[in-house]
Amino acid sequence: MASDLMSDEDESKGGMWALEQKIDQPMDEEAGRLKHMYREKKFSAMLLLRFAFQSLGVVYGDLGTSPLYVFNNTFPNGIEHTEDIIGALSLIIYSLTLVPLIKYVFIVCRANDNGQGGTFALYSLLCRHAKVNTIPNQHKTDEELTTYSRSTIHEKSFAAKTKRWLEGPLYKKNVLLLLVLIGACMAVGDGVLTPAISVLSASGGIKIDHPGMSNDIVILVAVVILLGLFSLQHYGVDKVGWLFAPVVLLWFLFIGGIGIFNIWKHDVGVLRAFSPFYIFRYFKRRGKDGWTSLGGIMLSITGTEALFADLAHFPVSAIQLAFTVVVFPCLLLAYSGQAAYLIKNKDHVSDAFYRSIPDGVYWPMFVIATLAAIVASQATISATFSIIKQANALGCFPRIKVIHTSSEFLGQIYIPDVNWIIMVLCIIVTAGFKKQNQIGNAYGTAVVIVMLVTTFLMILIMLLVWRCHWLLVFIFAALSLVVECTYFSAVLFKVDQGGWVPLVIAAVFLFIMYIWHYGTVKRYEFEMYSKISMAWILGLGPSLGLVRVPGIGLVYTELASGVPHIFSHFITNLPAIHSVVVFVCVKYLPVYTVPEDERFLVKRIGPKNFHMFRCVARYGYKDLHKKDDEFEKKLFENLFMFVRLESMMEGGSDSDEYSLYGQQTTRSRDFLLPENANNNTNTFSSVVDLTISSCDSIVPVKSPVMSSGHVSSHTEVDEMEFLTSCRDAGVVHIMGNTVVRARRDSAFYKKISIDYVYAFLRKICRENSVIFNIPHESLLNVGQVFYV
Repeated sequence: MASDLMSDEDESKGGMWALEQKIDQPMDEEAGRLKHMYREKKFSAMLLLRFAFQSLGVVYGDLGTSPLYVFNNTFPNGIEHTEDIIGALSLIIYSLTLVPLIKYVFIVCRANDNGQGGTFALYSLLCRHAKVNTIPNQHKTDEELTTYSRSTIHEKSFAAKTKRWLEGPLYKKNVLLLLVLIGACMAVGDGVLTPAISVLSASGGIKIDHPGMSNDIVILVAVVILLGLFSLQHYGVDKVGWLFAPVVLLWFLFIGGIGIFNIWKHDVGVLRAFSPFYIFRYFKRRGKDGWTSLGGIMLSITGTEALFADLAHFPVSAIQLAFTVVVFPCLLLAYSGQAAYLIKNKDHVSDAFYRSIPDGVYWPMFVIATLAAIVASQATISATFSIIKQANALGCFPRIKVIHTSSEFLGQIYIPDVNWIIMVLCIIVTAGFKKQNQIGNAYGTAVVIVMLVTTFLMILIMLLVWRCHWLLVFIFAALSLVVECTYFSAVLFKVDQGGWVPLVIAAVFLFIMYIWHYGTVKRYEFEMYSKISMAWILGLGPSLGLVRVPGIGLVYTELASGVPHIFSHFITNLPAIHSVVVFVCVKYLPVYTVPEDERFLVKRIGPKNFHMFRCVARYGYKDLHKKDDEFEKKLFENLFMFVRLESMMEGGSDSDEYSLYGQQTTRSRDFLLPENANNNTNTFSSVVDLTISSCDSIVPVKSPVMSSGHVSSHTEVDEMEFLTSCRDAGVVHIMGNTVVRARRDSAFYKKISIDYVYAFLRKICRENSVIFNIPHESLLNVGQVFYV
């Protein structure tokens, strides 16, 4: 819709629009640069084993603790027939084989974004291969990043047809975004339910040794553990992370060893469950009850999404090795051992895990189970923080405080507000339901919906990115959807038995995310269409019709090209403007990271005597955005280097327009001059965590030597001295304090969304000045109202 309106507007502006585009062109880089495509590095055998060992603690904690509660949730009303146990075990075996092993470990893990996994990584891949981003804030320059890694699509291929279909009406882009947000919100629900069911199930072992103990005591113990778990989040995972892998490895070895013991002691014949024939007999005998029991069977594959979401921490080969050598066989042995025990002790199904533990290792196993439950909970809590941060980068969540708990591991973050919200919800779920069965029903609903979302996104990835033959895509989609839709139909029967919990949690987060994104898009569109004509700016002359006072004004804008409306609002209400004006644009791109030497783009706006510049700072969704005290310093480094390189190019070429890229100096970045480019106008609306503060003045080199050995011109030295003196005179941060309101003739739902919900979210979210850490004495807010 935005692009259509832009094209109509272009036609109506005629020659003036063409003149403006010549004056203020989008910043383009030289095409044909060598891109850095992510490839799995070759590791030595010892290093690969080390990575595989470490992945156990981060990736497989949630999946590994499922034996605590699967059989209990599969047979909540007890076991009627011995063969039901064999049928349930057969379902567990083939569920583990089809979903975690085949689908995720060997297929989905390959769909990574330069090593990054998760729902947002898949979405970023799609945004790069098709124009499906609802906020078209990209320039051609952005596509030339070394981390962009997009390949061309053949015009007549099936992928090209799919791309054109996906880029059609706006509603298709909104549906895709909604699908991604649903998956993200369900993952947040998973972050609430995993600690509840894992810790409660582990704490339930106390009652085995003390049968007379009240269930309220077990709940109290679980709540205390949860309080401790969430209270320690601000310390970060790296403080205790070294314990995770040994604990989970011990857990897998224990449950695998106990499984072998139970199979040998109780019934070796349980291994006949490897025949899928018993699945058919199971459904034939149990009918509808067998179908609804799939909600419990499905808990055996919970935590599978973490396998893909935590991909960034380890190589794919290490995750595959850990799963196939340790996780998969130990889980099969654990479930087979429990089934063998239940064949002889059908009445113990409600406590199958702890009842099947030999007396000699009961208490050590209880301690390890509790620690493993904490590790599993930690993994999903950390994943929730990451999801919220990525949603913020996508412009789908209000600005909140993000604390980076580790300087070594960039992905380890802590979000205080989200942490306490999840803690409260988790305790409410634990104390409110009191039983594992109801929490298990809710848990299964959240997990199966996330898996369905991943399947739909994978279909598009296979078509647009991998260029798979449509027959292979059909086979993958058919097998995945048959399994997952079967489980989904089963959990629907249990919506009234606890399955509604993740739906409510996800609905609340989805409402917040979509309303925030809706308001962000509307604000973006308004700024786009109300931006100021460069011809009008030039008509004011070098003084801009005002008194130019010493100093540098940093005007923060969401526009990556053009002059924002807020600037005209500023100069029409104040009698003076700074000697140097820099329009600063910070935006996120659908890439996992932007290298430091490609982060800043600088260009000049208008003639030199106007002293107006534009600086675009680009970030990926995984980039570190803690308070950056050097942001302002880096900005001025780029500005000074731009002036110097501009002067060099003027002395070495007879062209009026240049493109500079890759100049290697001690403090170099990328600097671009205006170059002939497509007449596109692009903007951005994402806000990121940055700190902008005062720092030491940069003393420019007054006689830099060019590559040819000649000394730069006196003009360059004069301008650099002028910029230095202006910076020493003071830097003022000019920020827009805009209020978005719905027009009087707007629909009722739009008034509610913008005037109440979005306004409330803007009121409680962090101010830009706080995020950028701008001192009050250097801050100037320019307020105005936008009607959308």
